[in-house]
Amino acid sequence: MPVTVGSYGQSQPSCFDRVKMGFMMGFAVGMAAGALFGTFSCVRIGMRGRELMGGIGKTMMQSGGTFGTFMAIGMGIRC
Repeated sequence: MPVTVGSYGQSQPSCFDRVKMGFMMGFAVGMAAGALFGTFSCVRIGMRGRELMGGIGKTMMQSGGTFGTFMAIGMGIRC
C-alpha cells in the first residue's frame, strides 16, 4: 500500500530561519577553510606557539564571517 505524503501540521521555515541557517552553514565551511589556509600561511611565515594560535583563530573568524555573510545573502535572495 503506497504511503501518502502530507504536511500533517508541519510548516516551512520562515525566510529569517533560512537566512540564519545559510549563515550558519557558510560560517562552518568558512571556519574549516580558514583553519586550513590560516595554518598554512602562519606556519609559512614562521609563527610559533601563542602567535600561531592567534593567527589561525583570526583567519578562521574572518573566513567564516565572510563566507557566512555571502551564504546568508544567497539564501535571502532565494526567499
